[in-house]
Amino acid sequence: MLKRKILFTVAASVFLGMSTLVQATEGKLVVVTSYPPDTTTTFKKAFEKKYPGIKVEMLKKKTTAGVKYLQETAGNNTSDLFWASAPDAFEILKGDDLLQKYQTKVKGIPEKVGAFPINDPDGYYKGFAASGYGIMWNTRYLKAKKLPVPHEWEDLTKAVYHNHVGMSAPSRSGTTHLTVETVLQGKGWEEGWATWKEIAGNMKTITERSFGVPDGVNSGQFGIGIDFFGLSSKASGFPVDFVYPRVTTLVPANIAIVKNAPHRETAADFIEFLLSDEGQALLLDPKIMRLPVNPKAYAKAPANFPNPFKDNSIGSGVKFDLALSKSRYNVVNSLFDVMITYRLDDLRTAVKAIQDAEAALQGNNNPAAQKLTLPAMESEAKAGRPQ
Repeated sequence: MLKRKILFTVAASVFLGMSTLVQATEGKLVVVTSYPPDTTTTFKKAFEKKYPGIKVEMLKKKTTAGVKYLQETAGNNTSDLFWASAPDAFEILKGDDLLQKYQTKVKGIPEKVGAFPINDPDGYYKGFAASGYGIMWNTRYLKAKKLPVPHEWEDLTKAVYHNHVGMSAPSRSGTTHLTVETVLQGKGWEEGWATWKEIAGNMKTITERSFGVPDGVNSGQFGIGIDFFGLSSKASGFPVDFVYPRVTTLVPANIAIVKNAPHRETAADFIEFLLSDEGQALLLDPKIMRLPVNPKAYAKAPANFPNPFKDNSIGSGVKFDLALSKSRYNVVNSLFDVMITYRLDDLRTAVKAIQDAEAALQGNNNPAAQKLTLPAMESEAKAGRPQ
């Protein structure tokens, strides 16, 4: 009798221990994400409040680093969700069989935003917000420096903006990659690279992370940024404004369940939360200011907030080709670094010399000087065109 009692006690202890371990394991959610703290912290707090037994771990990585991390840990995966903007990064993971299909329960979300499908047609990743890529600027900075307001990508190639522009590199930021790819698709391969090279000649810096761009513009470290965070800076009270150039596109920011996710049901709950009325409303938080994918959410948006479901001009300039972007993802990132990131100082100096020469020639009908200057301009432009 005593022996049975001891065995029962031991078994009960083991069962309780295992139960506690399971509960501890189930009470966790690991999200690999490239988003800045303003976004991740806001959603983490709201989700944990709705599900008080869950603790969310945000594993911060650049988009490219996040993809590599999931590839390298696939054999012993401990991540539940991949949460980032670039759809071509999700396509790479899908192609590597590292994502799980999931059918959302939320209703009322259209099939497309602009010309782009909100969700992966194969069911592996879901759009929760729309991203448009454009130009932001510090209004006080431009006024103090007596600079005109830029509206198009071509504006940023003008000499007046020399040393006033900042952006990240596409190899460091998935959203920046989409911006670079959008211009390449909108203008064509050669003209697109020539445009980026001319803009780069006016850059003051290439930031380490994408959110370094709004930080730099907000603080006045540089006056103009190429990014998509301008709306949140403006809503947060910074002296900042933002515009979508004509050559831009709207692409969904996405989330997906990682294959063999240890907490699949909780991961599904997080996706449903993002797409719920509550989650979509959080996108309008001044610290975030992303475009919701549910048209109903815009009823609570600030005045003059862009609404792609009513304004068809937003992102209509480029019909983004996701397959093309995916096929040359690493090529575009590498070319940008080789031609621009790693030689920014030399590029800036060369472009400034050309700008000074053009200024000296302006209004001066000197054919001999033009013959000396034009070959240098053409040589510099050709150097930026991949063969």
